Amino acid sequence: MKRLTIHLLLLSPLVFLLAQLFIFEVNDPIKYIYIVSGITATVILFFSITISMIKKHINLMKFRKDIGLFGFFYALLHMVNFIVFDAQLDLSFIIEETLDKPFIYLGMIAFFILLFMALTSTKKLFRKFNKYHRLVYIALVLITIHFIMAQKTIALDLFCYIVIIIVIGYYKLLQIIVRNNHVK
Repeated sequence: MKRLTIHLLLLSPLVFLLAQLFIFEVNDPIKYIYIVSGITATVILFFSITISMIKKHINLMKFRKDIGLFGFFYALLHMVNFIVFDAQLDLSFIIEETLDKPFIYLGMIAFFILLFMALTSTKKLFRKFNKYHRLVYIALVLITIHFIMAQKTIALDLFCYIVIIIVIGYYKLLQIIVRNNHVK
């Protein structure tokens, strides 16, 4: 029952996105898909790393893989929006945009890290590659920079987002330091 509730909660941004696109009709659908898929992927991925921090209060550890895969799903939707709708499958446009706009290649690097993690998230492959799943922290830094650069300005909401990311990063780093000191 918990898994179903979590999946429905994680699918709700997609339902909201589709409703906005097909029922309420937004002015710029490509930009709207970028915004919703990008923010949703980022929020879910940052939440996935906080699960170990909150497990004493709410234990979602057995759902962390599912939550991470949903984060990847929204990142994939974000990438598909760029390749299919924005670039219209034009490889030269994709390459040109990627080289001209650094935030795009930062996003692509982050996406390929997430792709690797998604592909190696099966039990058998995870045992072999689990140490590489720490690359999620690099991906999240790249995603944050990607997001800030794409906005071109730092408004109050973006500043709040940056502060939240710094706080999560600080507490996650603190958790890792404490865990490593207990191991020794």
